[in-house]
Amino acid sequence: MALYIGIMSGTSLDGVDTALCKITKGQCTLQASYEHPFPPDLKDEILATIQNKTSLQSIGELDVKLGLLFGDAVSVLLEQNKLTSDDIVAVGLHGQTLWHEPLSRYPFSMQLGNANVVVSQTGITTVADFRGADIAHGGEGAPFAPLFHKEVFTQEGRNIAVVNIGGMANITTLSKEFAGWDIGCGNVLMDSFIQKIQNKAYDKEGNFAKSGKLNMQLLQNMLKDPYFLKEAPKSTGREYFNLSWLNTYLQNFQDIPSADIQRTLLELTATTIANAVNRLGSDELIICGGGAKNSFLMQRLQTLCKAKLSLSEKYGINSDFLEAMIFAWLAYKRIHKEKLLLTPITGSYKALLLGALYEP
Repeated sequence: MALYIGIMSGTSLDGVDTALCKITKGQCTLQASYEHPFPPDLKDEILATIQNKTSLQSIGELDVKLGLLFGDAVSVLLEQNKLTSDDIVAVGLHGQTLWHEPLSRYPFSMQLGNANVVVSQTGITTVADFRGADIAHGGEGAPFAPLFHKEVFTQEGRNIAVVNIGGMANITTLSKEFAGWDIGCGNVLMDSFIQKIQNKAYDKEGNFAKSGKLNMQLLQNMLKDPYFLKEAPKSTGREYFNLSWLNTYLQNFQDIPSADIQRTLLELTATTIANAVNRLGSDELIICGGGAKNSFLMQRLQTLCKAKLSLSEKYGINSDFLEAMIFAWLAYKRIHKEKLLLTPITGSYKALLLGALYEP
């Protein structure tokens, strides 16, 4: 049985998702999953680093700390399922994104989590640095999710959109045209704001947002942000959508209650997603990612979207671990030397082998 493990630590920094997948040609099924705790002090260190409060030594040490964390996550998953390293073909390691800058004069995307450390801890071949080759060939290095969405959600004759709502939100259109891009902020602004004012990791079920009133002027101002107006291909991350970004738009709204801000941030996520889906004219919208658990966000999406909403579970895909599954699948592709064409998504100009191999 060809078993692979995918590891994903997203912009929300709420845990390390690990997915044990059985993968054969044309099929990827989740066999087991595990969410490894993300140490609060490590999360704080990552956020401080993103805010440029760092040193070269700190970045180097953070790379190793994350490698140890990812290695521990794999070890626990193996132990829980009574498996050994010999049972696993490879680990697909996305790494923790620190900075994503695909449009600079010298484009790059930085993910930390030392793959050599993961190999040393687990004894399993690890595939990492998936974004580098795409950026080197003119692409934005993200998102990769649309490739996997096409593999598992395509329905003949159906006009489907798939939206993953993690820290950021990305969309895939599965119809006569295949394309995908980062819509913009998913949970990141809502999570960051409530953490700042209430010291909570997230707004459970969107209850705090629901207690506030929508500030239409603030929403309209944010919707005019250049990122939302930009045409695809496009990708983004926490280096763009963060509290500094939000504070820029709050300068003229000094007296607005916190609950109203939270409500408006939720509407921003729902509106930008709905605008993308409605523009595509999709008949069905499949939702996956942590945002699917926010019942108020789902309610707003159903109201704003013309498409019928479904959860990825309808198609047998666990929405919590879909992104981790993607990197198990990408590891499979790399091990089998299958080139992937990201041109309609990232803008890279040729099919590529994605990921670098680190072997025991």
